[in-house]
Amino acid sequence: MLKLNLDNANLDLSAYADQLPQYRDQLLNRSQGWLDLPETAPTSQILTYAESVKGQFEHLVVLGIGGSALGVNALFKALKHYYWNNLSSDQRQGYPQLHVLDNIDPAVINDIQDVIDPAKTLFIVITKSGSTPETISQYLYFRKLAPKENFVFITDPKKGLLRQIATEQGIPTFDIPENVGGRFSVLTPVGLLPAALLGIDITNLLKGAGEIRDNFLSQEFATNPAYQLAALQYELNTKHNININVLMPYSSPLFTIADWYRQLLAESIGKDGVGITPINALGVTDQHSQIQLYNEGPKDKLIMLIKTLKNSETDNQHVINAEGLPDFAYLNGVTFKKLLDTELTATTQALTKYKTANIQIQIPEISPHTIGQLFMLFELATGLLGELFQIDAFNQPGVELGKVLTKEKLGG
Repeated sequence: MLKLNLDNANLDLSAYADQLPQYRDQLLNRSQGWLDLPETAPTSQILTYAESVKGQFEHLVVLGIGGSALGVNALFKALKHYYWNNLSSDQRQGYPQLHVLDNIDPAVINDIQDVIDPAKTLFIVITKSGSTPETISQYLYFRKLAPKENFVFITDPKKGLLRQIATEQGIPTFDIPENVGGRFSVLTPVGLLPAALLGIDITNLLKGAGEIRDNFLSQEFATNPAYQLAALQYELNTKHNININVLMPYSSPLFTIADWYRQLLAESIGKDGVGITPINALGVTDQHSQIQLYNEGPKDKLIMLIKTLKNSETDNQHVINAEGLPDFAYLNGVTFKKLLDTELTATTQALTKYKTANIQIQIPEISPHTIGQLFMLFELATGLLGELFQIDAFNQPGVELGKVLTKEKLGG
């Protein structure tokens, strides 16, 4: 089970314990559908569709942006081979390569056509509104290159252009619940369908999310990591002027979860003159590019380290051989896993010595179950943080203006 270690934050959060029921109930009263996804996600429908198209496509291309892409990338990198697209079809057991087109850069649109055959590609078009201009423009382009049988839509249950096209052309379509916003949609078909098409165990993904959600529903502060995290972030921001949060997993496959979390925190909390700036970092890589700033720069950052107790089945198979090199004798016989964990421990101690606020999130391993727990932890903490700040964590007026102006400038 996921664990949260707040010892190095050096804060007394006991005052928040009595307030837990208040903020929990305020969040529940917002009727957010992502809280119910462990039970309500259309798992059977998704698995049936995934099985029906298995082996038919060499490539899977996701057309989406923001919340319609970041969660897919996070699942893909965390739960599939790190170099998945470089494996042969046999090594991938017939599952497709994945490409996420999360931008409209012409260079990317051009280059993707060098690596896919549209006739052998399944395109997943994801837009909650059904009218996101970037995603719709991608769809309108690629529909000229592939038959309609090569498309599946994920969109609003009732309205929008994609829903209209799906009805007229009989294109398979999965629903994003009306009460689930894009950045909270990773456990809807937005993330679940691509995951299932890649052979990821979405049942255990949802089970892990459900366990953290159930902990949140409890009355105990000590067993409520989501509320603990929200209380910590709020206390540091409002009482200690710490307005930057760095999510730093010590596992390369988890780096895209930090990328996903940037949108979740930024769009949810950055409004009404308040906010916390999220930064994604990677251990040990960013020990050599960021830790100098975190330790000796302004004390305006919370460093959230993610430790994986078991990174992979091969943790103990890769042993460093430094025989005959006295200067590196300390590395001889050490596994890369031990070296990674030692550097995490050293970084934690250094941060603490420099009085840089830091916490550690521990997961036993990287699996669908634990990734589901991480997603729900961060979604709950962010929702609760909105309640603590007394803002609506589920709107994004600062984003909408740019969309309106883009449409106006193009004559829409």
